[in-house]
Amino acid sequence: MAFKQTTLALYPQGAGRDCKAAKAATITLILTAGAFACTAAWATSVSVVGLFKDKAIVTIDGSKPRTLGVGQTMGGVKLLAADSDSASFDVDGKRRTLSMGQSFAGGAATGERQSVSLTADARGHFAAAGSINGYPMSFLVDTGATSIAINAAEARRIGLDYKAGQAVGVGTAAGVVPAWRVTFNTVKIGGISVNQVDGLVVESGLNVPLLGMSFLNRMEMKRDGQTMTLTQRY
Repeated sequence: MAFKQTTLALYPQGAGRDCKAAKAATITLILTAGAFACTAAWATSVSVVGLFKDKAIVTIDGSKPRTLGVGQTMGGVKLLAADSDSASFDVDGKRRTLSMGQSFAGGAATGERQSVSLTADARGHFAAAGSINGYPMSFLVDTGATSIAINAAEARRIGLDYKAGQAVGVGTAAGVVPAWRVTFNTVKIGGISVNQVDGLVVESGLNVPLLGMSFLNRMEMKRDGQTMTLTQRY
């Protein structure tokens, strides 16, 4: 199929090799509420990292993720109920219901702006677990990519009619390859959800989905050592 020879900066030199390495790496995604002052015996911050039937994975006061079963208590936080959509907790005598990625501090719900903290692997790569149009996907964070980019196989998996988009050519580590401009209805990373996000579907040469600037431009980005925090602007 013919395509417009427009070269776009998909990712910087050498990033193709980084993507291959990151695909095999083990990355930890931790959703945090930030630092808060301590209060008595109750947890100062609680974040939901994972959700299952009758179980929830949480971080409390910045600790490592721990699994709570219904009825169990840790750090003054008791899990009352949980399923794949949300979990209910008893904190300081108050019931709090949180979805994946949501947090509260000292029993009070955090503000509307969601934050996600990502931990780098040994090579300094940041990965982010999320979804496109409701389909789970694991991204490599790439500030050198102009937009979110996935390969054609991923696009077919999520039922995206990508060839209805504008055909272009994009520059990759392997040279210029066919691609199509698309718009993703919803992109989620942890508790952050963004609608109508520009993206690219690349025919070949892309081994892992890239979380590029069409998403990251809507975030406040802060890096502290091996941790990168994304906070939704709007």
